This record gives sequence, structure tokens and C-alpha cells, in this order.
Amino acid sequence: MIRCLRAKLETERRELAATKEGLETKARIQEAEDTIQEQHLIIEALVEEKASLLQTIQGLQEDHGAPAPFDDELEEEPEEDPEEEGLEDIPIREEEIVDE
Repeated sequence: MIRCLRAKLETERRELAATKEGLETKARIQEAEDTIQEQHLIIEALVEEKASLLQTIQGLQEDHGAPAPFDDELEEEPEEDPEEEGLEDIPIREEEIVDE
């Protein structure tokens, strides 16, 4: 009878240890999720602050007539004529006459 009770007690201890480990893992996961959520809120606040600062800078530049350095539009380079592409790379012999 004592052996049976000791075996049962050992089984209960193992189950308790496994449950405790599972709960600790769950607590660590919850802490990580909370940290991620806090970081997300900080990032959102920083993005809003950046947008506000950019608007302030652009407003000040407009007030002073300065060009906007944060212009998202890139200047497009003129397209080259496809027939002219690569002509510079073709070697020309001295005997050939080139009309330009």
C-alpha cells in the first residue's frame, strides 16, 4: 500500500512539474506578447510624430519659399533612343566612314 501511495505521489509531482513548466512558458509568452504590443504602440506614436514633423518642416519651407527636400517625386531622366543605345561600344575601323 505504501509503495502504491509513493508511486502515486511521484506521478502527481511529475504532473505538477509539467503543469508548472507549462504555466511558466505561458507567462513568458504573455510577457513577450505584451512587449510586442508596447513596441507596436511606440512605433505608431513615432510614425505619427514623424508625419507631424514633416508637415511642420514643409509648412516652414513654404512660408520661406524654400524648395521641399522631402519631395517623393523623382525627376525622370529622358529616355534614350533605342537605335542609339550601344553605338558607342561598336569599334570602328579607320577605313570606315561614319556619317553623323
